[in-house]
Amino acid sequence: MPNPLPVVLVVEDEPGIAETIHYALASDGFAPEVCASAREAMERFAAAPPALAILDVGLPDLSGFELLRRLQDLPGGKAVPMLFLTARADEIDRVVGLELGADDYIAKPFSPRELVARVRTILRRSQRGGSEPNQAPAPVHQALAAIKTEVEDSGSPFILDEERRLIRYHGQALALSRYEYGLLAALLQRPGRVFTRGELLERVWDDPGESFDRTVDAHVKTLRAKLRAVREDEDPIRTLRGVGYALK
Repeated sequence: MPNPLPVVLVVEDEPGIAETIHYALASDGFAPEVCASAREAMERFAAAPPALAILDVGLPDLSGFELLRRLQDLPGGKAVPMLFLTARADEIDRVVGLELGADDYIAKPFSPRELVARVRTILRRSQRGGSEPNQAPAPVHQALAAIKTEVEDSGSPFILDEERRLIRYHGQALALSRYEYGLLAALLQRPGRVFTRGELLERVWDDPGESFDRTVDAHVKTLRAKLRAVREDEDPIRTLRGVGYALK
């Protein structure tokens, strides 16, 4: 008989932390499955993708970053939300995690209640948003068709293909996460117009009340890196310190 509870795959090699996470999730209506190594996690994941995966970055046989890549390559892997759990709280690590497609990042030591709350928030988002990685949230999606021709005819280096949920920059298709796509699409609606971080949260994120200004900043940083990989000498996103962002 199938388990009616959402399965959460927990990949953590420290027994005390793994036990704490298991207890917190099980007490809150989840079915946690704990693995102590990346190899075991890939075997469990391949057998049956979970509703969500929590990955420790510092695993004994493989980094959590590489594990995320390999899990995403498995059947159904790209549809499973991922959360990184690590003792490394540096900004660069958070950015790398988001760049790879992680849905959230929590540093040790952490509150078990906060971890469970984040798991619930991520699952709500994924259930509302569907599994397509570049799917635009509704407020952005509804406006894209109206501005597609305008963007293409303006001489802009950007080409917006709403039907395929694809943005090209100087002719090159950008491999964007869902929220990177939503941010850039929002900026493309009004080039030169300054969007506050709060406005971008409202337009792009499913549950802006559960997100923070630094979430926008981190995604803008990864988006900029992808744009510079196409044209290193250009930075089309303008930052207004203490206010927000605009497309030049």
